[in-house]
Amino acid sequence: MNAGTPTPLRCAGRTVAHYTTRPGLSPGHAPRPFLHPVTTLAGRVVTETLPEDHPHHLGAGIAVADVDGRNFWGGRTFVRGRGPVALDDHGVQRHDGFKLCDPDGFVEELSWTAGGELLFREHRTVAAAPLTDSAWALDLTFSLANASERELSIGSPATNGRPGAAYGGFFWRAPKEAAAPVVFGAEADGEEAVHGSAADWAALAGDGWTLVFAGATAATRADPWFVRAAEYPGVGSSLASAERLVVPAGETLVRRVVTVVADGRLDRAGAAALVRRAVAS
Repeated sequence: MNAGTPTPLRCAGRTVAHYTTRPGLSPGHAPRPFLHPVTTLAGRVVTETLPEDHPHHLGAGIAVADVDGRNFWGGRTFVRGRGPVALDDHGVQRHDGFKLCDPDGFVEELSWTAGGELLFREHRTVAAAPLTDSAWALDLTFSLANASERELSIGSPATNGRPGAAYGGFFWRAPKEAAAPVVFGAEADGEEAVHGSAADWAALAGDGWTLVFAGATAATRADPWFVRAAEYPGVGSSLASAERLVVPAGETLVRRVVTVVADGRLDRAGAAALVRRAVAS
């Protein structure tokens, strides 16, 4: 699957993630760079890639279901009035190079292309920082600059007619275990309550691990969370929840998500304390 050697990411003297820049995937997967495996400090893997239930899920990264009618998520495209349809509409996020690549983080330049057209140029920053002896933070910022000469709009299956499916933006696919993970937020409990909420953070807790996802800017905190637990374990942001998000020609969209990666099962107070520390660092 990997067409090159993954780039390791280190924190507190340990390798906690690998970043694949040029995956050897078919166009049907909407090829894109991704982080996998990501682990806790104790070595427990907390990402999944190419799972049987959704083979286009690729660890942790950026994936958008609809950019001006092009699919940068992978798999089938949801078409209003028809449902999920296999279309030849997939885009590619191409790794153009690192501007900086240190053991604990990197700055990357990417191009988003589809049908031979350049749509976005992306500037992506990823950094790992220790929090405690059992938790660390993955800080990811992505800036999408409209490189076309026209207005672009970002959509989702929800804006195309599928209720509850407003995925698109940052997305983290966690490993599927015997029991579904526990979901909770700053003021809510359960998948149904947290999904679709524009809360400061959302948490997913599995067998011996907890992931806490936090919006680290006002714009990011305004994006509702996309949460799955019973069907499969995954959390992401919703750039286009109720309506399409317009990016004018020459303008740039910026989002920052900080993820706490912890060993053990955090409670609400523990998760909130680590989020405050992670976002402030």
